[in-house]
Amino acid sequence: MESIVITWRELLIVVFLILSVYAAEVLFLTRSGRGVGVRKNDEGRDRELQALETEISGLYLRLDKLQGEVDQLKNGQRGTVDARSYGDAMKMAGEGADVDKLAANCGISRAEAELIVAVNRLSHQKPSP
Repeated sequence: MESIVITWRELLIVVFLILSVYAAEVLFLTRSGRGVGVRKNDEGRDRELQALETEISGLYLRLDKLQGEVDQLKNGQRGTVDARSYGDAMKMAGEGADVDKLAANCGISRAEAELIVAVNRLSHQKPSP
Protein backbone atom coordinates (compact mmCIF):
# COMPACT_ATOMS: atom_id res chain seq x y z
CA MET A 1 0.00 0.00 0.00
CA GLU A 2 1.03 3.41 -0.79
CA SER A 3 0.91 5.91 2.08
CA ILE A 4 0.05 9.56 1.72
CA VAL A 5 2.61 11.94 3.10
CA ILE A 6 1.56 15.53 3.84
CA THR A 7 4.31 18.02 4.49
CA TRP A 8 4.04 21.11 6.67
CA ARG A 9 4.09 23.29 3.63
CA GLU A 10 1.11 21.49 2.04
CA LEU A 11 -0.80 21.64 5.34
CA LEU A 12 -0.14 25.36 5.66
CA ILE A 13 -1.43 25.96 2.11
CA VAL A 14 -4.65 24.02 2.85
CA VAL A 15 -5.27 26.02 6.06
CA PHE A 16 -4.60 29.26 4.18
CA LEU A 17 -7.08 28.29 1.46
CA ILE A 18 -9.76 27.40 4.01
CA LEU A 19 -9.30 30.71 5.85
CA SER A 20 -9.41 32.62 2.57
CA VAL A 21 -12.70 30.99 1.58
CA TYR A 22 -14.14 31.76 5.05
CA ALA A 23 -13.01 35.42 4.84
CA ALA A 24 -14.49 35.78 1.33
CA GLU A 25 -17.79 34.32 2.55
CA VAL A 26 -17.95 36.73 5.48
CA LEU A 27 -17.28 39.71 3.20
CA PHE A 28 -19.87 38.53 0.70
CA LEU A 29 -22.56 38.07 3.37
CA THR A 30 -21.94 41.47 4.99
CA ARG A 31 -22.13 43.26 1.65
CA SER A 32 -25.11 41.35 0.34
CA GLY A 33 -27.60 42.90 2.77
CA ARG A 34 -27.14 41.15 6.05
CA GLY A 35 -25.28 44.22 7.25
CA VAL A 36 -28.53 46.19 6.81
CA GLY A 37 -30.16 43.91 9.36
CA VAL A 38 -27.42 44.74 11.81
CA ARG A 39 -28.10 48.45 11.31
CA LYS A 40 -31.82 47.93 11.87
CA ASN A 41 -31.01 46.02 15.03
CA ASP A 42 -28.89 48.95 16.21
CA GLU A 43 -31.77 51.32 15.48
CA GLY A 44 -34.07 49.09 17.50
CA ARG A 45 -31.65 49.19 20.40
CA ASP A 46 -31.47 52.98 20.12
CA ARG A 47 -35.28 53.21 20.26
CA GLU A 48 -35.36 50.85 23.22
CA LEU A 49 -32.72 52.89 25.05
CA GLN A 50 -34.62 56.08 24.33
CA ALA A 51 -37.83 54.52 25.67
CA LEU A 52 -36.01 53.42 28.82
CA GLU A 53 -34.55 56.88 29.32
CA THR A 54 -38.02 58.40 28.96
CA GLU A 55 -39.42 55.93 31.47
CA ILE A 56 -36.61 56.68 33.92
CA SER A 57 -37.27 60.41 33.58
CA GLY A 58 -40.94 59.79 34.34
CA LEU A 59 -40.00 57.75 37.39
CA TYR A 60 -37.76 60.56 38.64
CA LEU A 61 -40.65 63.00 38.27
CA ARG A 62 -42.95 60.67 40.21
CA LEU A 63 -40.29 60.24 42.88
CA ASP A 64 -39.94 64.02 43.24
CA LYS A 65 -43.71 64.38 43.50
CA LEU A 66 -43.93 61.65 46.14
CA GLN A 67 -41.07 63.18 48.09
CA GLY A 68 -42.92 66.51 48.07
CA GLU A 69 -46.06 64.80 49.34
CA VAL A 70 -44.08 63.08 52.12
CA ASP A 71 -42.58 66.43 53.13
CA GLN A 72 -46.05 68.00 53.18
CA LEU A 73 -47.37 65.19 55.35
CA LYS A 74 -44.45 65.53 57.74
CA ASN A 75 -44.98 69.28 58.03
CA GLY A 76 -48.74 68.89 58.19
CA GLN A 77 -48.62 66.37 61.03
CA ARG A 78 -46.56 68.72 63.14
CA GLY A 79 -49.01 71.56 62.66
CA THR A 80 -52.37 69.75 62.82
CA VAL A 81 -52.91 69.93 66.57
CA ASP A 82 -55.18 72.85 67.35
CA ALA A 83 -57.08 74.15 70.37
CA ARG A 84 -60.05 71.92 69.56
CA SER A 85 -57.82 68.82 69.83
CA TYR A 86 -56.71 69.92 73.29
CA GLY A 87 -60.31 70.67 74.26
CA ASP A 88 -61.36 67.22 73.13
CA ALA A 89 -58.47 65.73 75.07
CA MET A 90 -59.48 67.60 78.23
CA LYS A 91 -63.07 66.39 77.85
CA MET A 92 -61.95 62.78 77.33
CA ALA A 93 -59.58 63.01 80.30
CA GLY A 94 -62.50 64.27 82.42
CA GLU A 95 -64.44 61.19 81.33
CA GLY A 96 -61.57 58.97 82.50
CA ALA A 97 -59.78 58.16 79.23
CA ASP A 98 -56.22 56.95 79.57
CA VAL A 99 -53.07 58.49 78.06
CA ASP A 100 -52.83 56.14 75.07
CA LYS A 101 -56.45 56.72 74.08
CA LEU A 102 -56.02 60.51 74.30
CA ALA A 103 -52.88 60.46 72.17
CA ALA A 104 -54.44 58.22 69.52
CA ASN A 105 -57.83 59.91 69.25
CA CYS A 106 -56.80 63.56 69.56
CA GLY A 107 -53.64 63.52 67.45
CA ILE A 108 -51.40 64.72 70.27
CA SER A 109 -48.14 63.32 71.56
CA ARG A 110 -47.98 60.95 74.50
CA ALA A 111 -46.24 63.60 76.62
CA GLU A 112 -49.05 66.07 75.93
CA ALA A 113 -51.62 63.43 76.80
CA GLU A 114 -49.81 62.67 80.07
CA LEU A 115 -49.81 66.38 80.93
CA ILE A 116 -53.53 66.70 80.23
CA VAL A 117 -54.33 63.64 82.37
CA ALA A 118 -52.16 65.00 85.21
CA VAL A 119 -53.79 68.44 85.04
CA ASN A 120 -57.22 66.82 84.99
CA ARG A 121 -56.40 64.76 88.11
CA LEU A 122 -55.11 67.82 89.94
CA SER A 123 -58.19 69.85 89.08
CA HIS A 124 -60.52 67.13 90.35
CA GLN A 125 -58.73 66.51 93.66
CA LYS A 126 -60.43 67.72 96.80
CA PRO A 127 -58.43 70.35 98.61
CA SER A 128 -57.00 69.13 101.91
CA PRO A 129 -58.26 70.98 105.07
